[in-house]
Amino acid sequence: MADYKAPLRDMRFILNEVFDAPALWQTLPALAEVVDAETADAILAEAGKITANTIAPLNRSGDEEGCHWTEGAVSTPAGYPEAYRLYAEGGWVGVGGDPAYGGMGMPKAISAQVEEMMNSASLAFGLYPMLTSGACLSIYAHASEELKQKYLPNMYGGVWAGSMCLTEPHAGTDLGIIRTKAEPQADGSYKISGTKIFITGGEHDLTENIIHLVLAKLPDAPAGSRGISLFLVPKLMVEDGSLDERNSLSCGSIEHKMGIQASATCVMNFDGATGWMVGEPNKGLAAMFTMMNYERLGVGIQGLSTGERSYQSAIEYARERIQSRAPTGPVEQDKAADPIIVHPDVRRMLLTMKALNEGGRAFSSYVALQLDIAKFSEDGEARQRAEAQVALLTPVAKAFLTDMGLETTLHGQQIFGGHGFIREWGQEQLVRDCRITQIYEGTNGIQALDLLGRKVVGSGGELYNVFADEIRSFCAAAGSELSEFVAPLETALENLDELTAFVLDSAKNNPNEIGAASVEYLHVFGYTAYAYMWARMAAAALGKEGKDDFYASKLGTARFYFARLLPRIHSLSASVRAGSDSLYLLDAAHF
Repeated sequence: MADYKAPLRDMRFILNEVFDAPALWQTLPALAEVVDAETADAILAEAGKITANTIAPLNRSGDEEGCHWTEGAVSTPAGYPEAYRLYAEGGWVGVGGDPAYGGMGMPKAISAQVEEMMNSASLAFGLYPMLTSGACLSIYAHASEELKQKYLPNMYGGVWAGSMCLTEPHAGTDLGIIRTKAEPQADGSYKISGTKIFITGGEHDLTENIIHLVLAKLPDAPAGSRGISLFLVPKLMVEDGSLDERNSLSCGSIEHKMGIQASATCVMNFDGATGWMVGEPNKGLAAMFTMMNYERLGVGIQGLSTGERSYQSAIEYARERIQSRAPTGPVEQDKAADPIIVHPDVRRMLLTMKALNEGGRAFSSYVALQLDIAKFSEDGEARQRAEAQVALLTPVAKAFLTDMGLETTLHGQQIFGGHGFIREWGQEQLVRDCRITQIYEGTNGIQALDLLGRKVVGSGGELYNVFADEIRSFCAAAGSELSEFVAPLETALENLDELTAFVLDSAKNNPNEIGAASVEYLHVFGYTAYAYMWARMAAAALGKEGKDDFYASKLGTARFYFARLLPRIHSLSASVRAGSDSLYLLDAAHF
């Protein structure tokens, strides 16, 4: 496998030339004195170094060794504790955290790039700081000042880790039926009892303490999701800033998984463990959803990350592997055969990978910028608009980025041929690792239902119109020199408009229509959103292609996207318009 190199040039292009993020930061008082183009560039360069030089070399060895469970203790693979210590000492765990509690204070548009680099280097490694950051988000937004002061500095500093304990053996997507209980105590604490499964980083040897955020129900809680509360439950008790006795919780086992072998996926048992409520009683899901928009974008970025790592290896292999001659005749006259990059099908796969990766990077950065506006803007109208964009686009970012990530890693494996199926070449690991991204943080089918059912149909199309109107405004303002990109974008948007209207109308009479259409609809939406990103990237690159190969490559990839990938929307749209009837032609016994 090729050595990982952070795609810093493309990241700078997207932030500085496509979206002009530094200008946006200057309009947000909370960021204006914290970050500018030079600061961002320095941070990304340093992140590129530690991910490439310290974390990436552990990716395959970590997969081969995996985690080990012994009598409740979990050890991570060789090199992981040392690498995590270096990562934490650099301040990377708290890159987006509030400086008042020891964080770096960077906007999501920057931390999103750091996440991509980290997860490209090693997805399994990246899960540990990601879960800590997610826990910090909920604590910061909802916990008491006492809890924030007590826990956030060490969590941002990477001295303590965090975990999110949601799922139970009988309760996955339907969290309303969880059984974990929280008994109030006279001192204001609670005793937490229950079992949680699939807990990433629930136990490990990377930090001296782990702070669990646990969903549980109070004795008098209402039934269903309205009766869920959130609790902070430390592995080791904290007294006067120092670690004390172990809490009444334990890791019962770790899962043996398809991928992310170096990430400890734990069964956690809480046996009357002491915890403190985060937020208000029976509003735990609201506190959890504070971090969901960030974390679901983060999972989408994981799909992008594995695709980027796969592409870097595939392009190197395609340039070096010689097999057969080019269809137009020998290219490498002095060799027995030509490098496989000359063959049309290999180029198809490589360009598909490149187009999906770069489109995904632009889209994830766009969503990150909306999160920053929603969080930091003092303009109420701008903040409300960004919040609407985040609500609409988060399920697309999670599901489409990861679906495209798997397609991209599969192309990378295919380019390697038989070597792609062999462990030592690294491509099969990326396929295995990427697969989980379509499942956790809400399966992609659930994301599609969220997009179409809650966000599009649920808002009567209003949330959709916010995004669609922005694309229309871009197209209207574009000059004639962009017509080759704008014309197909306008056609794609018109198709999405019509598809949205079709589903809104169909759903009035048949509740099955939303579920039947949701996955294909999300993909049509995703390809159209990527078309918008590619049109904006083309606008930033046009006229510069004669001066720099980077821009020539960008424009060539844009043309490939519009010619070969965007047309996928037509078959997907036909599936949506076919309706739900064919899904119910068989009784359950007929399957």
